[in-house]
Amino acid sequence: MVVALKIHHLPIPAQHAVYWAFRSALTVPMLGSPSSVMRHARAIGNRFAQSRLGRKHMDRSRRHLEVAYPDSSAEWRERIAIGCYEHLAMLAGEVLLSPRLLTHDGWSRHIRFEDAGRALQTMLDPAPLILITGHNGNWEVLGSTMGILDIPLHALYRPLDLKPLDRWVRESRESRGLGLIDKFGAVQRLPGLLAEGHRIGFVADQNGGDRGLFVPFFGRMASTYKSVGLLAMQARANIIVGQARRVHPEDLPGAERQSFYDDCDGFRFVIDIEDVIRPSEYFSQPDPLFYLSARYRLGIENMVRNRPEDYFWMHRSWRSRPKHERADKPFPDSMRRKLLELPWMDEAAVERLVDRSDQDRATLKELGVSKLP
Repeated sequence: MVVALKIHHLPIPAQHAVYWAFRSALTVPMLGSPSSVMRHARAIGNRFAQSRLGRKHMDRSRRHLEVAYPDSSAEWRERIAIGCYEHLAMLAGEVLLSPRLLTHDGWSRHIRFEDAGRALQTMLDPAPLILITGHNGNWEVLGSTMGILDIPLHALYRPLDLKPLDRWVRESRESRGLGLIDKFGAVQRLPGLLAEGHRIGFVADQNGGDRGLFVPFFGRMASTYKSVGLLAMQARANIIVGQARRVHPEDLPGAERQSFYDDCDGFRFVIDIEDVIRPSEYFSQPDPLFYLSARYRLGIENMVRNRPEDYFWMHRSWRSRPKHERADKPFPDSMRRKLLELPWMDEAAVERLVDRSDQDRATLKELGVSKLP
């Protein structure tokens, strides 16, 4: 029998050996130009998606895309599913390149703000502020840009098992103005940081588990962590939903495409502000927490729809299911009423959610499970 040894169980000297081997491997991509790094990263992601190693996650991506885009063709879904693995590999390359390119002197070559006045006005407002994004675009670039602009930002993260690597990640981010908060015990720290004027960043499209708050996401009820909305309500915080959206050369007109690599080394992002949610808006609703959670999820969905291939479709965003589905009961009338109270929902949209929920309930019953595969 083979027993897998977890990294955090390794002796400290062995952890340091693994760490330095990893750091040495990271220097290899830096030998090429940024545009070369990104082209190779995209090719690696493409090959992985079509390999045997990627089969399980590709199947999940295809299933999620079929639910999110029911009227799309199989060919389109296949292209988007492959694209999300290209996105993952390119994101890794961008993380390696960011310290070299996103400097106080050179960041403006690589970063543009969409509606810059509105974005900066809200970010510089002294009121408590929470920034929300999803696994779309590049959240590392977003955090680094805030640090360069001297906008104090703290982001939640899960500590890495390899302790030397975790320390390096924390120190390198903090040197660039981005504080990392251990997700374990963050509930106690975050209110104080907001009160001191720090901005808090969340990548907020993860599955919130069985005890999460279920709100619409791509036409299907998805579990969302309550902690984000509760923190905002406690601090009466403004919320910005935005992203650092990667600019692909094929997105540009012909003339701009020719100069793309000369202007920014093939490394360019646009910071989009999708939505700004203020306390007066969510506290005026019948259920402020439900409204707030549903609205920022809608903002993430809208950003993903603008560039679906730059999203993590392999994530189990819909794995946890509402209580009524797990109990094999009809869609609750109380939930229907809550959904209809959302300003952007109508009867037809709610009925689509109910139909999808009925299908998911039947799947759970057929498979004899309480979570979707």
